[in-house]
Amino acid sequence: MNLTDMRAIVRRELRDEDSGNYRWANDELDRHIARAVKELSEHFPDEHSATLATTAGSRELDIATIANRVMVAAVEYPAGKFPKKYQRFSLWGDTLTLLGEAVPDGSNACVYYGKLHTLDAETSTLPAKVEDLVAAGAAGYAAVAWAVYAVNRVNVGGTMTPREFFDWGKEKLKYFRGELVRLGRRRRLRIRSLYKPYYPVVSRTTDFGPWEAMP
Repeated sequence: MNLTDMRAIVRRELRDEDSGNYRWANDELDRHIARAVKELSEHFPDEHSATLATTAGSRELDIATIANRVMVAAVEYPAGKFPKKYQRFSLWGDTLTLLGEAVPDGSNACVYYGKLHTLDAETSTLPAKVEDLVAAGAAGYAAVAWAVYAVNRVNVGGTMTPREFFDWGKEKLKYFRGELVRLGRRRRLRIRSLYKPYYPVVSRTTDFGPWEAMP
């Protein structure tokens, strides 16, 4: 799977496969795909770990080198022990503060984190089981965006009206977001079976765009 493959799946969802008369340009679909991948990553990130050196006598750990981070699930300190020793922590910007009884002595810590998934012209980190879900989300965003743009225009072509595109897109996004919640819940339950994770507070006021009501 790469971006070209994903774009083809999204076009199939949208029934926009006539290469001589595309309704959506490639860069438009790429933008909607990127949005769907980003939203998926916030619920179901690409999982990684990083071993970082602590500073003797300091509880603070600089994690600025961990790029495209969307969450930190747990911190093991000192790293490499059995059984593993997970520490309570807080996170502010790129500074992670260990809150457990152990004060770092310069030993390594292991940070378990999630980062944005990659989907580009060459490769993808998306598991196969979520590829169709990303396509559904991207198609929903594309349909709603086109409907909002086209509602006051004439001669837009095709057999579906802006209202039909809008309603279809809303249903796709409803399915997409519902599945994201389910995936996120299952992932948290799995992680909690290993250790108590940290999750940042999720905003309840995020604006996902003008798709709730048709203009």
